[in-house]
Amino acid sequence: MPARSVITVRQERLGAELRKLRERAGLSGREAARALGIAETKLSSTEMGRVGVSADRVRHWASQYACDDAALVDALVAMATERGRGWWEEYRGRVPNGYLDLAELEDRSADLRTFESVHIPGLLQTEDQVRAIFSGSVPRLAEEALETRVQFRLRRQEALAGLRYEALIHEAALRIRVANRKVAMAQLLWLLERSELPNVTIRVVPFDVDGFAGIVDPVTYADGPVPRLDTVVVDNQHGSAFLDAEAQLARYREVLRTVEAVALGAVESREFIHQIAQSM
Repeated sequence: MPARSVITVRQERLGAELRKLRERAGLSGREAARALGIAETKLSSTEMGRVGVSADRVRHWASQYACDDAALVDALVAMATERGRGWWEEYRGRVPNGYLDLAELEDRSADLRTFESVHIPGLLQTEDQVRAIFSGSVPRLAEEALETRVQFRLRRQEALAGLRYEALIHEAALRIRVANRKVAMAQLLWLLERSELPNVTIRVVPFDVDGFAGIVDPVTYADGPVPRLDTVVVDNQHGSAFLDAEAQLARYREVLRTVEAVALGAVESREFIHQIAQSM
């Protein structure tokens, strides 16, 4: 397969997982290449996501590495055989690459959990809320760039239809007015409407809860087809970090469990949001 001109986070992940299988087998790159009958440079390029790999080769490599986790191998094969350009590729070069990687992750996931302390989660924002957030970007976005990012985020929201989605939202995010009272009110009512979807759960962490140390950066936890293929996305002012090391996954599972333990239930959260809306 020819070398890729652009490598996505998902393609890097497949290569990294193949490298982990090799390392668990106790093989160096040279030893593995010899056993597989390929050049060491080809093995290295595949493990870095620079070139693709066929389904048959994934199964052959897993066999050579003595991996007996059939579910993991099947999941890696599925990643290797993904074909076609996702809708997000239409935006390549027009929005940051991290946006594209996030859209692909959402599209390929079945379960997402997220926590936001300052903003409403992107998949739940109204168009006016999205536009107000991007209008406040520093440095200020040109009008065309702003409109592109708004439309990209709204397009991402289509992924909700195929997800089991749990949003943990701090009360601060519900009360911060990124634009004005009208936009804030419409956003709260939209949250109430979204919370009625059978696949969407919205839970609020109120200000007056005890035992909550707080999390500053937004966190999204995406369940993979097997736990080893879970992914954590942490956002900050410098962009998005996609984390998949076992220790990192374990840490953020615990972080989200801590938040879930103090969040209101789904029904209580709807009542809480309704009360905030009435008080505006």
